[in-house]
Amino acid sequence: MTESKAMILGCSGLTITPEERAFYQAERPWGFILFGRNISEPAQIADLVASLRDSVGQDVPVLIDQEGGRVQRIRPPILQHYPSGQALGDIYRRDRDAGLRAAWLMSRLHAFDLLKFGINIDCLPVLDVPVEGSSNVIGNRAYGGDPVTVTEMGRAAAEGLKAGGVLPVMKHIPGHGRGFADSHHELPVVTVSRAELEEHDFPPFIALKDELMAMTCHVVFSDIDPSNPATTSKKVIDGIIRGFIGFRGLLLSDDTSMNALAGTIGERAANIVAAGCDIVLHCNGVMDEMQQVVRNVPVLSGQALARAKAVEAAFGHDDGADEAAIRAEFDAMFAAV
Repeated sequence: MTESKAMILGCSGLTITPEERAFYQAERPWGFILFGRNISEPAQIADLVASLRDSVGQDVPVLIDQEGGRVQRIRPPILQHYPSGQALGDIYRRDRDAGLRAAWLMSRLHAFDLLKFGINIDCLPVLDVPVEGSSNVIGNRAYGGDPVTVTEMGRAAAEGLKAGGVLPVMKHIPGHGRGFADSHHELPVVTVSRAELEEHDFPPFIALKDELMAMTCHVVFSDIDPSNPATTSKKVIDGIIRGFIGFRGLLLSDDTSMNALAGTIGERAANIVAAGCDIVLHCNGVMDEMQQVVRNVPVLSGQALARAKAVEAAFGHDDGADEAAIRAEFDAMFAAV
């Protein structure tokens, strides 16, 4: 396989333009990510995914945020509406085993759904643990407000995806639950002590540290690095994500175009790489911004390349489950709520 650059890119619309095709062919992103603007009907989604891969001449990963609730890029009538993480957590709080089963079933259905289009990575589970008064950017995307609930439900969700051949991405490491601002628009600053973070925010990521991929958060943890959000903080990435948490997998930045990050898009990409992220994620498909990204990311090499290869080697598993039976069990579970 030809060497890929350390980036995942979006595209602008329902089909790739000739300019995009030439750009992807020349610059060779490691993967692509889809958003709502890229979705219209089933055949179109599959064609877009195939054309993205064809543009680089490789069976590269294609990602999507298909959580359920308000973060579900492929919606009815193409796919059914799935419940939020909080709704799954509500079942868990009434009946632990039923909640874990619901989380697994929903992820297994995501795998059935997404692979039909050729999408093989889902940016799930959300392992953030919100606190009272925090920004709604996480809100009901979270399974609960305590680390045990989030850990157990997040593990079940990850296992459901993998059972169907889709790989999970934990987010948003080392924890977005305390953010009192929406990092899409401004920079959240968390001022509690590291000790409190170790007790409340980091445990779900520690428990799932052996997953192959995680996505950072654009959040400042002032007791660890008061100057930089986690995504661009070598102190957080080396000391917390790789150190205290012990995550050894492929580390993706959250979206470079989010306004929590300072500087030009090119400067942001350079800072993400310098801090120790393996992959720069850029989502909005704006060509001028993507051109800035590619000038500031390296070809995958060393440990980052090894982690990417580990991801690529993990595709292809399928437990052979019956989709109709899984869907009937899941729908019956929510019909009873």
